[in-house]
Amino acid sequence: MTEKANFNQPQRQSLIGVLVMFTDTFQKIIRAMWPLLVVWLFKFNQMNKLYLGLGLLVVIALVGIIAYLQYLNFTFYIDEESDEFIISKGVLNKTKIAIQLHKIQQVNINQTLVQKIIGVHALDVDTAGSNKKEVSIRAISHNLAVALKTKLLSEAKKEQLNNQSTEIPLTDKEEPFIKISFVSLLKIGVTSNYVRSFGVLMAFFITIYENVKQILQSADAGDAANAVDEKIDSYLNFDMAVYSAFLFILVLFVLILIVNLVRTIIRYFDFKMAKQNHSLLLSYGLLNTKNTIIKPEKVQIVALSQNWLQKKMDVLNIKIKQASGNETDKENKKSALEIPGCNAVEKDEILKLLFSQIPQQGAKLQPNWRYLLFPVLFYVVIPVSVLLLYVFNSEEATLNYLVFLPFYLAFVAIMLYFSYRHYRLFVNEQYIIRQSGAWDIDREIIEPHKIQSVKVSQLFWHKRANIGSITIATAGGSLSFRLGNFDRVKELANLWLYQVETTEKNWM
Repeated sequence: MTEKANFNQPQRQSLIGVLVMFTDTFQKIIRAMWPLLVVWLFKFNQMNKLYLGLGLLVVIALVGIIAYLQYLNFTFYIDEESDEFIISKGVLNKTKIAIQLHKIQQVNINQTLVQKIIGVHALDVDTAGSNKKEVSIRAISHNLAVALKTKLLSEAKKEQLNNQSTEIPLTDKEEPFIKISFVSLLKIGVTSNYVRSFGVLMAFFITIYENVKQILQSADAGDAANAVDEKIDSYLNFDMAVYSAFLFILVLFVLILIVNLVRTIIRYFDFKMAKQNHSLLLSYGLLNTKNTIIKPEKVQIVALSQNWLQKKMDVLNIKIKQASGNETDKENKKSALEIPGCNAVEKDEILKLLFSQIPQQGAKLQPNWRYLLFPVLFYVVIPVSVLLLYVFNSEEATLNYLVFLPFYLAFVAIMLYFSYRHYRLFVNEQYIIRQSGAWDIDREIIEPHKIQSVKVSQLFWHKRANIGSITIATAGGSLSFRLGNFDRVKELANLWLYQVETTEKNWM
């Protein structure tokens, strides 16, 4: 049954949404206080249970009051006289946000696990010139969210004097033209994001190690800690070191695969794409369901990523960066939309929808051999020097660890070789394609008319070699190519600036 709503009058979110605001506030407190909570957990038996219980009740009551005030003070409506979407919010400091309707770029309907349980949805509004979500309505019914989304987008279209039909959100009745299968998600999950997962695991292990070490080194556990250290030292011979190293690598590799697989399935489960009014509508998520729109005219950079294993399995990742107000590449990376597990046919369909054709590589520009100097310095010279200084200034037993050095050097040499071999810039009149990567090969595609600025640079010691770098900035992020032929780099910069000045196409 369709829910009637008058968006011209201020209205609040669903009352049951107080639970959403309660859990959001409680999560923020837990994240801010987790080091203290870890200490309390290990000292739980020594703490006064009565004071602990009373303190917990006070925190819950305080969070409940804050959540209710957030609900009570949050209102939204559309002011048709000023053509603005008005939002009022705040607990102690009241804030009133007025968004001009013609600046609204996207309206997305999402749903977290808590929102699924209590039966509400979140509606996020993105605007041009903002470096984050301008407004997030955390708890409204699905029908109301759909009606408000349609209303905001239709009003925005009127303000922009665009004759195109209104964007309508993806519903269950619409048939997706691409649906990423569960098998494809499995393939992507076990063949990607190794470095990211490694970093997460290492941070987790280091945190656990430091906490356990502090506990063992406390006054009442000092003897136990010394005993443990003595046992560890007695077992640290060469054979045990080799065995432990290989066992650690094997366990770490298995954990990385599991983390990648679980994260991919939870984040991208039931991934669907549907075409509507020349746009691409995405819906995905197991615990947190997200719905978003990709408009070809807003797309600034399209990145295709695939490694050797994924190529054999016929899967790849597509990352799409749209026009946004984010000021840094780090923020743009976080806001990029990712389509995981596409096969070759699905990739071509998506590229045709975004570019009206499949982009082709043009003339090739490759870097000078000096491109390898800094990677060799940071990954070979400095680490090896530090290792040798440590080994030769410590006990003789540590010399056994030098047996791992050739394996490290061989691995780094292979990665640097392929990194240099794959680093290329392809240019034609319609597309700029930068290729990079050692294992995961990334191909980033930009249309010249969407360039916002071009920066050409050359260090003084590169003048004699006639090499330099170029950076292309778009509304969705920047793309750089380093240490190419400087004469060619300047020619390309002038060509792209000329294309920007003379084209009749809009950048978004």
